[in-house]
Amino acid sequence: MLGPVETRSVSPVFVGRAEESGALHDALARSREGEPQALLIGGEAGVGKTRLIEEFATAARRRGAVVALGGCVEIGADGLPFAPFSTALRALRRELPGELAAAAAGQEEELARLLPELGESGTGRRDEDGMARLFELTARLLERVAADHTVVLALEDLHWADASTRHLLAYLFRTLRTGRLVVLATYRSDDIHRRHPLRPLLAELDRLRTVRRLELARFTREEVCRQVAGILAQEPDADRIDAIFERSDGNAFFVEELAVAGLEGCRRGLTDSLRDLLLVRVEGLPEEAQQIARIVAEGGSTVEYRLLAAVARLAEDDLIEALRAAVNASILAPARGGDGYRFRHSLVREAVSDDLLPGERSRLNRRYAEALEADPTLVPADQRAARLASYWYHAHDPAKALPAVLDASVEARHRHAYAEQLRLLERAMELWDATPDAVRSTLRPVDYAEVYPPCGCDPATTALRHLDLLAEAAVAGRLCGERERALKITKRALRLLDDEDDPLRAAWFWIQRSRLVQSLARGDGWKEIATAQDLVRGLPPSEVHAEVLALAAHWSMLHEPGPEALTAAERAVEYARMVSADDIESNARLTLGGLMVDAGQIEAGLTHMYEVRDEVVARSLAAVVGRSHVNLPHALEGLGRSEASVDILREGLRLTGAMGLRVAEAWIWSNLAESLISLGRWDEAAEAAGNAQRRGQTAGPHGSGANSLAFLALARGRVPEAARHLAEGRAAYGPLDPMPQHELPVSCLTIAVAVAEGRLPDARAELARTLESGFPPGTQRYAWPLLLEAATAEADARALPAARDGRAEALDGILKATKRLTTNAPVWLAHESWVRAELQRAEGLSTPDTWSRVVTAFEPLERPYDLARVRYRLAESLLTGGGEDERDRATELLRLTQTVARHLAARPLAESAAALAQRARLPVAPASQPAPAPADPAEALGLTSRERDVLRLVAVGHTNRRIAEELFISPKTASVHVSNILAKLGVSGRGEAAAVAHRLGLFPAESVIPRPAG
Repeated sequence: MLGPVETRSVSPVFVGRAEESGALHDALARSREGEPQALLIGGEAGVGKTRLIEEFATAARRRGAVVALGGCVEIGADGLPFAPFSTALRALRRELPGELAAAAAGQEEELARLLPELGESGTGRRDEDGMARLFELTARLLERVAADHTVVLALEDLHWADASTRHLLAYLFRTLRTGRLVVLATYRSDDIHRRHPLRPLLAELDRLRTVRRLELARFTREEVCRQVAGILAQEPDADRIDAIFERSDGNAFFVEELAVAGLEGCRRGLTDSLRDLLLVRVEGLPEEAQQIARIVAEGGSTVEYRLLAAVARLAEDDLIEALRAAVNASILAPARGGDGYRFRHSLVREAVSDDLLPGERSRLNRRYAEALEADPTLVPADQRAARLASYWYHAHDPAKALPAVLDASVEARHRHAYAEQLRLLERAMELWDATPDAVRSTLRPVDYAEVYPPCGCDPATTALRHLDLLAEAAVAGRLCGERERALKITKRALRLLDDEDDPLRAAWFWIQRSRLVQSLARGDGWKEIATAQDLVRGLPPSEVHAEVLALAAHWSMLHEPGPEALTAAERAVEYARMVSADDIESNARLTLGGLMVDAGQIEAGLTHMYEVRDEVVARSLAAVVGRSHVNLPHALEGLGRSEASVDILREGLRLTGAMGLRVAEAWIWSNLAESLISLGRWDEAAEAAGNAQRRGQTAGPHGSGANSLAFLALARGRVPEAARHLAEGRAAYGPLDPMPQHELPVSCLTIAVAVAEGRLPDARAELARTLESGFPPGTQRYAWPLLLEAATAEADARALPAARDGRAEALDGILKATKRLTTNAPVWLAHESWVRAELQRAEGLSTPDTWSRVVTAFEPLERPYDLARVRYRLAESLLTGGGEDERDRATELLRLTQTVARHLAARPLAESAAALAQRARLPVAPASQPAPAPADPAEALGLTSRERDVLRLVAVGHTNRRIAEELFISPKTASVHVSNILAKLGVSGRGEAAAVAHRLGLFPAESVIPRPAG
């Protein structure tokens, strides 16, 4: 069918690569155990990366794996956004249509940005989390598909990858934790020069222990001999092998070319240039086949047959005959899984493309562009805009190229491919001056600009301006992480605006600068916000005005909360409503609610926040869903309503997980750790804090998680561990852009760790520094624990002569601070009593009445550890000269204290209570002795609270995966819990464990009714 003689240049024998093949098959075996595998395969062009992947894919399929291949697409110097992932997911959909549809259920609109076949992708306003949400949903899609099928995802030619593809691949390598999945990526190592964009990614992935990197070496002489023998189907003579090995230097592709060149009798016509070697066989084709090769070389990595026919302008029979000649000569090959053609090796394509004359290249690109404009169906829909833009750009026709490039930038924006959008917008700015005015005047902001409305004009009738492109590019740069470029763009725009009277547009660029300055740690961003406020002051309501006010209010809430912040939030809400800016209004109302709570308008503020949460959930407004489930429980925890906070946080985990809001999810985990600590569920809190650190991509969740772990370590007597976590938290926040919600908890822990290590002077110095800075309004939730740590330290050190110097100043500073702090909730009113009681103890004036009032204040609160601590202090005061009734009461208080301390593993408190009981000769078990047998059978079996939760789900027949979804843990963690439960119950299987649970009546009947996952 392909002609009388087909050149065989590929050896049917797979030569060498035993070590690399072994690594790939080992990864496949590991993935079958539910542990995702990530491998990078590098090597110079022609060394055999594709052959290795093909051989492994064939073997993997034989072992039942589903293989999805995707390649990075090069069009001239451009890459297509997410091209290899789109191709691989399309292949996965063909293999597992039902499974992929089920895994994508509910998120088709987002995932359609990668795989258009899933439906229409969303085109609404972008938000800060858009790209992260797409990445997270992609990771979860792959994990779900790979839950029951072994999947190999192979991405080739990473050296051509667009920035969005590189970012997504890095995200997958960092975050994939479950699933029978192998992710491979190949790249040309000889192309990775010092400034190649792939180099930073490779350096980053090298630091990940989960990623294995393989480098393919050239063939040895023996391997070259075996390869040539396979090509020639006979044993070659030694002289010929020596010549081929010397010229090819062991490069597998050049070995093929040299072997075939000799077979075809053109050995004498070869030059010393390997580039010429690649062209010799092309030049041996018939003229029409050579022309087809030149057309395919300029069309991209793969050219569809119908597009090729339109550009070649040959009779169909002549076209097919030319293609047959090129395929028979192993120059071209049919595209994998598609109706098109590609060069069998990209090196040949590059040689043919480099051999084109400048005028010839632009003419071919024009013909491609004209053909595609005439019939857009010639290429896949998700590639159309990018390819048309590239063809017109390389055709050197600015009038045609500018609109096409802008169309492609909009398409990239819709796909959250912000790096490609930025590159295209920069290309549009390059074309701007060369494009005729008549063309530019037809372009409209409504078609190409999204980030803010043109000020004082109708975007449907006004011509697009250069400033509009700068605005789009500034936001695209910020969203794709190119913040330095984005900052330069804002500076350029503001210089242009110096000569124009356009305060709204200037204000918009100033708030972009504020965001960039903060993200680059160049300052706190307030100077830029203040400049924007000055520009909009006195102007009519607008979306820009509302955004400036909302940003000012949010900044003030984090840095300097107070009346001015409250006023700014109220005006932001008012202005946003007047201009129907729903996103800005929702965010401003959340800020307003939080500020109202801090100002003492508790119920009104919470009502605002609850309303926003319900509205954005009902509208699936992802941009605000995450923040609403962070800020509302944060406010509730600040009021001591920890149970209500946990309920909302659990719901937030379900929603952010489903929506792929990874940044918000990390914050939720960190807030959950704080609330669980308050409730005395410390094992769960430690797990939540660890999740915050693992999930967190920003400093806040990582630092907050470290703080929670430091508190737990300190309360459990592990001081070195607490110091290590404290250092992690301090490093996460960094020295710039201080916020009270970050600084005060770190200061509190710094005092506590210093005291635990016997460094009272250092603790006093930290206290003095903090008191000098003061406690801004609304920070009582951080201030009271800090003052308590300092006051307790002074009271504990009262008998130490060395601690006398500086004590009076410290106590005076604490007392003055208590008089300025608010007590807007029962929990902080209780803390005020506690701090004052510790100050009295520091003066030797502690009495049972004082501590009784503190205990009474804490008893109705949801804080078992705090209650145990103040009960211990009350027992201590009762035993100082008390009678028999006081001793009985102290005995009961110490028993309650030890019960809580043992449950929490709070060793220092348990030991203190035991020591006090021993000194007073009270009948309380020492800390080292086991507590009396609990009435609860689960406690008698030694089950932790988390193991109880797991056992409840085992008892109703849930799998580890379902348990993981229900409890927001990984399947691997669920498996560990199940193993521990089986060991503690002394049973061999899940069925026996369920039987024991039912026999002992561990759970009421209604609690073991299966609930929906999540």
